[in-house]
Amino acid sequence: MSHFRYNAQAQVMRIVATFFLTACVATASAAQQRGATIVAGGGWAAIDRGDSCVALSRSLRIAAKGKVQAIAGFAFSPDRRRWGEFHARLSHVPRAGSTVMLIVANRPFLLVVRDGWAWSRGPLQEQAIIAAARIGGGMRVEGRDLAGRRFADVYSLDGAPTAIDAAAARCAGKSERR
Repeated sequence: MSHFRYNAQAQVMRIVATFFLTACVATASAAQQRGATIVAGGGWAAIDRGDSCVALSRSLRIAAKGKVQAIAGFAFSPDRRRWGEFHARLSHVPRAGSTVMLIVANRPFLLVVRDGWAWSRGPLQEQAIIAAARIGGGMRVEGRDLAGRRFADVYSLDGAPTAIDAAAARCAGKSERR
């Protein structure tokens, strides 16, 4: 009986290992198409996309199949036109004329909105958002959807400072090589 249990456990472990390796290969393949991962930790990753570097996270609430996954991040470009630009793909399309707020470490920031996306308003706000993200705690993007219902996309800031610094450093290095 114990021999049978050992064989069954070994078979389950082989299946789990095969599934894990398949998932890793599929993830690596998808990531390669979207850019090279510089660093990943906590809930954040820094990605080199060639023409820009980004620090990205997805919301803590995983979207149902077929729904939009909320993501947020900071973008850097070698020409410095974007240097810490905050952007978020929202889980809901905001109602026309409504405001979308980013709250980081209990500091509110009014964002620019178009369709299902929101952005920071400029370099001074971007610096303030990054400074607040370094404090830690949580981050959320709030608004009202087309029906007027409130929504909030919540993010962890674990790993955010490292990802932001890695993305900035990678793009700063690209501008020096030009």
